[in-house]
This record gives sequence, structure tokens and C-alpha cells, in this order.
Amino acid sequence: VCLFVVQAWQDAGLVLSTTNNEACKLFDAVLTQYATWTNNESLGGIDGCLSKLKAADPNFTMGHVIANGLELIGTGRTVRLDKELDSAVRTMVALSKSQPLTERERLHVSALDVFARGQLPKACGLWEQILQNHPTDLLALKFSHDTYFYLGYQRQMRDSVARVYPFWTRDVPLSSYVKGYYSFGLVETNLFDRAEKVAQEALAINQTDAWSVHTIAHVNEMKAEVEKGLKFMKETEKNWKSSDMLACHNYWHWALYYIEKGEYEAALTIYDKHIAPQCLKSGSILDIVDNSSMLYRLHLEGVKLGDRWNDLLGVTKKHSKDHILLFNDVHFLMSFLGAKDKKTTEELLATLQELAR
Repeated sequence: VCLFVVQAWQDAGLVLSTTNNEACKLFDAVLTQYATWTNNESLGGIDGCLSKLKAADPNFTMGHVIANGLELIGTGRTVRLDKELDSAVRTMVALSKSQPLTERERLHVSALDVFARGQLPKACGLWEQILQNHPTDLLALKFSHDTYFYLGYQRQMRDSVARVYPFWTRDVPLSSYVKGYYSFGLVETNLFDRAEKVAQEALAINQTDAWSVHTIAHVNEMKAEVEKGLKFMKETEKNWKSSDMLACHNYWHWALYYIEKGEYEAALTIYDKHIAPQCLKSGSILDIVDNSSMLYRLHLEGVKLGDRWNDLLGVTKKHSKDHILLFNDVHFLMSFLGAKDKKTTEELLATLQELAR
């Protein structure tokens, strides 16, 4: 892995306000893993790199930005309830005010500050400001892409990438992954053939690109090409299964095809072998959503689920008062109802009503 030092970031037009080369390389390592949906264990994974990044330069504002941003974008913690995260965001903001940062860096801080307070569209607007002048700022692009996804803003998700797409020439590191982001915006706006073409272009460059695989899974789903979808997932599994941040979701798509065929045991096998273990291991919100929605679909089909809801409850119960995204709340609710946990169900609904007042 070739990681950028201070000068390389400057040469790319993306100045990082630190003199510490190690901090810059670790920032690059974290960004690369986030952009590619994969914890690289040879680098220590995202958490390991973030820990080393903080040690390398505790006052590196963009180090705080990427650390806080990943926590916030994960939507599993909120400054409203989590004092540690609230303190981290406040520290980042205070640090930014005490340093001579670039305008780009200040906008990054501001975007996360408003995101933390629930103003997601405003955060996207600030990231778009960055991209107007710095179209190859991958952190701004990916944060906005993910946030548009949360908001259900399909056209913005597509067009945000489309605007900067010409600048991501093949010589720019990770440019093929930007093809993947663009392809997903295309499929979400019903441009299925174009989406598949762009995703295949990305996979021709890097077959381990799990997000481009995800685009094609969507295309086959939307075109009701179930057999084609099953064949594609099986043939490509070896390429994307190590993308630990997205593999669970790709397996979810695979199982979905089986549900559509009425082959519930096959879907349940994928759930038990891949989807459930990953969720219990990671506890990530994306993995929780996949688990809840898969079990609920199978429940609606009349499939007996045994203790699976109770297993999931062990991961979801602590999120009953989060209320970061309603999309998340609905999936937590599925798990509480599935496990017949009346108390936690009532807690989620009551605290949600309080917030809505």
C-alpha cells in the first residue's frame, strides 16, 4: 500500500495542516479503508490506524475529522446521548478555531458539526462546497454519498459524484471506486443499464470492489433477473467476501434472490452462515439493518425462525433510544417485536414521541 505523506497531499491540492508524515500516511490508510469498505488487517484495520493517527499528531484537525466522521456516519452513536462523542466533536471544533487551517479543512469541521446535530442536508451542502473547489477530495465525496443515501436523496447521490467524475482520471488513486459510487447513484435513479456498465468498468479495474458488486446486485434485483443475480453473486463471492464492512449486505442481496424464488432454507442458510455472524461480531448499524430486514422478510413468508430474533436483540437493544435515523428505528423495532420484547418496544416508541414533540 502506497500512502501519501505531507508533500503528496499538497501536490494533490489537498493540503493537510500537519508537518507529521506519519499522521498523513495514517490518514490516507483510514480513508482508503473507508472508501473501499475493507479493514486492512496488515495496516491494523481502521480502528488500529485511528489509534496510531491520534498518537502521531494529537492536534491534527483532519485526524479528528476522519475519526469523528466515521463514528457519526456509522449512525450507531449520537452526541445527544454519548458524552464521549459529544466531547470529541467539541474538541475538534475548538482545535479548528485555534489553528490556521485551509478553507477546505474548516468546511470539513463545520460539516461534521452540523451532521452531529442532525442537520444532514446542511452537512451535504458543506461537503458540496468542498467538492466545487476540490473535486478529488475523497472524504467529502464519500461522506456526502453516504449521507445522501441515508436521506434517500437519490438524484443528489448520483449527481454529486457525476459533477466530479471527470476529474477522477485513472491516474488518481482509488478512481475506480468512484466509478462504483457513480454506478450506485445511477441504479438508484433507475438508469439500470448505464449503472451496470459503469459498475462492470470498475470491476474490470478492481474485481474486489464490493460496492460495484452491490450495484449489480441492485440491477439484477430491480430487473427481476433472479437467476442472473444468483449466478453473479456465486461467481464473484471470492472477490468481495473479505470486504468486511459490506460483505454482510452483499450476502443479504444474495439471500433476497432466494426468498423471491421461495427457497427459504437457502436464504436461511446464508443468514446463519454469513449475515448473523457478521452482525454479532461487528454490531454495525448496516449489519443490524440487514439482519432485521432479512428475518422480517422470512417471518412474513411464514418461516420459523427459532431463537434468531433473541440473538439479534442482544445487539439492537442498546439502540432503543438512539433515534438518529428513522430508517434505523424501524429496523430496531422489527427486532424488538420479533423477540417479543414489549418493554424495549415501548421504550423506543415513547422516547421517539418525546423527541418529536
